[in-house]
Amino acid sequence: MDLDILQVFQREITCAICLNYFIDPVTIGCGHSFCRPCLYLSWEGAPNPTQCPECREPSQQRKFKTNIVLKNLVSLARKTSLWQFLSSEEQMCGTHKEKKKMFCEVDRSLLCLFCSNSQEHGAHRHCPIERAAEDQQDKLEKQMRSLWDKIQENKRNLKEEQIMVNHWMEYTLLVRKMTRTEYAELHPVLYKEEEKHLEELERESWNILEQLKRSVAQINQKQKQLKEMHKELQGLCHKPDEELLQDSRDLLMRSESVQLHMPRPVRPELSVRAITGLMDRYSRYRVEISFHKEVSNHNIRLFDDLRNFTFRSHSQDASSNCDKSNYFAAWGNQVFTTGKYYWELDVDDSWDWALGVCRDSWIHSLGTMLVSGDMFLLACVRQDNQYTLWTTSPSIPQFVEKPLGRVGVYVDLENGSVSFVNVAKRSLIWKYRGGSLSFPVRPFCITGHK
Repeated sequence: MDLDILQVFQREITCAICLNYFIDPVTIGCGHSFCRPCLYLSWEGAPNPTQCPECREPSQQRKFKTNIVLKNLVSLARKTSLWQFLSSEEQMCGTHKEKKKMFCEVDRSLLCLFCSNSQEHGAHRHCPIERAAEDQQDKLEKQMRSLWDKIQENKRNLKEEQIMVNHWMEYTLLVRKMTRTEYAELHPVLYKEEEKHLEELERESWNILEQLKRSVAQINQKQKQLKEMHKELQGLCHKPDEELLQDSRDLLMRSESVQLHMPRPVRPELSVRAITGLMDRYSRYRVEISFHKEVSNHNIRLFDDLRNFTFRSHSQDASSNCDKSNYFAAWGNQVFTTGKYYWELDVDDSWDWALGVCRDSWIHSLGTMLVSGDMFLLACVRQDNQYTLWTTSPSIPQFVEKPLGRVGVYVDLENGSVSFVNVAKRSLIWKYRGGSLSFPVRPFCITGHK
C-alpha cells in the first residue's frame, strides 16, 4: 500500500482524543467519531448541551451504537500489525522455525502448529491468534462498558449520599422541633418522657450521621478503584494484540472483582417512639369521613412526581412497576373551615397511597399536586420493592418505617396545622407547623390497590 494512502487510512481510524486506534468507535450527530470510552470521559460532568470534542458542535446525544464499519477497519489494521509482528524472524518458533499462528489459552503463549500439538500443549485449548485477539478485544470493550455503568451508578450513589449528609441534620432538627411542639400541647407531667425522647433522638440521629459519612468515604474509595481499573482496561486496549493476549486475562478478572460488592447508600430510618397521651388527645376530635366522590384516573402523577423528585439523584431512572389504571383518588363530602378534626384510614391493602387534606377549591387539578401547595399529604411510595414515606407542600422524605394498618390524620384549623399518626405505634409521623393551613379543606386520599 502506498505510504501516503496508508497514512490517510491510519488517520481515519484514529481517535482525535486519545490519538490511538479506535476502541469501540461511535459516531455522533455532527459525523465525527471517537472511542466510546474517550467520548464518555470527555463529556463526563460537561454542561448540557455537550459539544463535539473536535468541531464543538452542540450535541444532546447520550445513547450510541458502535460504528461497525470503523470497528472492522480497526480490526483489519490491528491484524495487519499482528501479521507483521509474527512474520519477523525473531518471532519464529525457535524449535521448528515456523510462524506462530496459534494461541494457547492455558499458558497465554503464542505457538506454532507443531508446538500446539506437542505433548506439552496438546491437551490445552488453542485457537488462531487473530481470532483470539479479536475475542479478547471484544471482552475488554464489553468489560469497559460494564465498568463505566458501575462508575456512573457509584457516582449517583455518591451524590445521593452527599446530599443526604447535608439534609440529615436539617431533617432531624425539624423532627425535634415537631416533637417539642407536640409535647407542649400535652400534660406538663410528661417533661421527663419528653427529655428522654429527645435525648434518644439526638443520639440516634448522630449515629446515623456517622454512618452516612462513612458511607461517603467508602463510595469515594470505590469510585477511585473503578476509575483506575477503567484506565487500565483502556490502556491495555491500545497495546498491540500480542501483548493484549498475554495480559488481558488477569486484568479482566481484576475488573470483574472490583465491580463486586458495590457500596450501597445508607437508607436512614429513625426509630418509632410512642408519645404518651397522643392518641387520647386526638381521639377527642374524631369524626367519620365519607368519601363519596371517587375517581379512577390513569393521569394521577403524584407517585411518579415523588419518584422523580430531585432529592434522589437517580430517581428519574426508578421504575414504579405500577399499573396506573389501578389508582383511585377520593375526597370527602365534608368541608372543614374551622375547628379540630381527627380520622383514621386503613392502608394495609394499598401499595402506593397518600392521605391528608386538600384545598376545597382544588378538585380536578390532579396533575399539579406537588407544585400547587394545596395538598397536605402523607404519601407512601414504592420504589424497587422498598417503601418510602413523603409529605407534600413542600415535598420532604420521611425517614421512619412504613406504618401498618391505620394512619391517623389530625387537622387543627385554629392553629393551621396537620398531623399524621402511626396508630398502631401511637407515634407522631409528621406535624406541619402552625399557620400552614389558611383555607377550607376537604379530606383526600389516593390508593393503588394490589
